[in-house]
Amino acid sequence: MRDDITINDRALAMSNQLIETFESIFDPEIELDIYNLGLIYAIHLDETGHLNLLMTFTDTNCGCADTMPAEIISKLTKLDGITSVNVEITYNPVWKMTRISRYGRIALGISPRGGK
Repeated sequence: MRDDITINDRALAMSNQLIETFESIFDPEIELDIYNLGLIYAIHLDETGHLNLLMTFTDTNCGCADTMPAEIISKLTKLDGITSVNVEITYNPVWKMTRISRYGRIALGISPRGGK
């Protein structure tokens, strides 16, 4: 799991499944998944199976802000141990390109220093 994501122990125990799910959900404008884009800030899974996801978008006018939470909920609730999901959107802190993973930078053709 990425170091820049706050995650509790219960969610950490299933981090491989969570990462695989997040990597299957793409920002349609950038064509990179939400995990490698660095859109996820925090994951908390409680003892009842309720997962709270704190995330952001690359821009406050992101067209996928209306559809992506439903896709996230649909995919996460298919995982064993997750009974319900709440997707909370925040713009504080504002997303920055520095949150893109090394893999994401390679996929997008961005150098490690952030330039093209």
